[in-house]
Amino acid sequence: MYSLKNYVIIKKNGSDGMKQEIQGFLDYLIIDKKYSENTKKSYENELKKFNQYFSKQNIKSISKKEIERFISFEKKGGHESKSIAHLITTLRSFYKYLELENQIKENPMTGISLPRVKKTLPNVLSVQEIDILLDINLKDKYSYRNKAMLELMYSSGLRISELIGLNLQDLNLNMNTIRVMGKGNKERIIPIGDYATKYLKIYIEEYRQLFQKKRINDILFLSSRGEKMSRQAFFKIIKKIALEKNIQTDFSPHTLRHSFATHMIENGADLRSIQELLGHSNISTTQIYTHISNHILKENYNEFHPHH
Repeated sequence: MYSLKNYVIIKKNGSDGMKQEIQGFLDYLIIDKKYSENTKKSYENELKKFNQYFSKQNIKSISKKEIERFISFEKKGGHESKSIAHLITTLRSFYKYLELENQIKENPMTGISLPRVKKTLPNVLSVQEIDILLDINLKDKYSYRNKAMLELMYSSGLRISELIGLNLQDLNLNMNTIRVMGKGNKERIIPIGDYATKYLKIYIEEYRQLFQKKRINDILFLSSRGEKMSRQAFFKIIKKIALEKNIQTDFSPHTLRHSFATHMIENGADLRSIQELLGHSNISTTQIYTHISNHILKENYNEFHPHH
């Protein structure tokens, strides 16, 4: 059995271990399963730890008990149930791939169950907080770009990866629509509101060229270097604006997406429409927004009902 000391030595020295099998699996995720680069990266990170732990063993020799010890080792490292669940899901997919490729005869992941993950509702902004957030002082190219980004995200419910991945040809501002390539390379057409269209036009026609350097490209939202904006850069922008406006609600990169869906449901939109707009493959994923809406409704009732 590997001790913490052994694990540290393995991490330091490194080893090829099951590197070839892992690379084959990662290629399979992209080529066959059409997974996104971000999803592939999350699987790769988990399998690196797995490879480091079992670097002295052949993939075929790893038993179910040894995998359970590895999972226990990760739990002792302070990882939460959600992280452990992702690790187990990754290993299940990896071993299923090895089975398909006839690289193993028995699957050691059989019978290893996922931990119970406490479901928490994502934070959403109130309509009033959204109004405050979007009330940006328009004074330079950055403020116009940021205004266009936030208006578009709240108007469409885009994932951050989808927002920063947009190109100019994905917009049809005459029809108030955008074309989005979502998870699994699934394309969808999303309607956007007049506010988003208005500020996109201003940004594109008057300010976008000010971000371009020597290289000309079709990326919609450009960084100060004239390149595609990163997720981290977008998150810093939105956090900075929220801080300046004294918005107390905790932010995650998905806050505007959650707020878009919740406010749509509160105003009478049906779940199927929300599912299509968000690009969810399963409606059960979309149903969380009914819980958020009910939760907010109960909070308002408790606060404002005179006989509560």
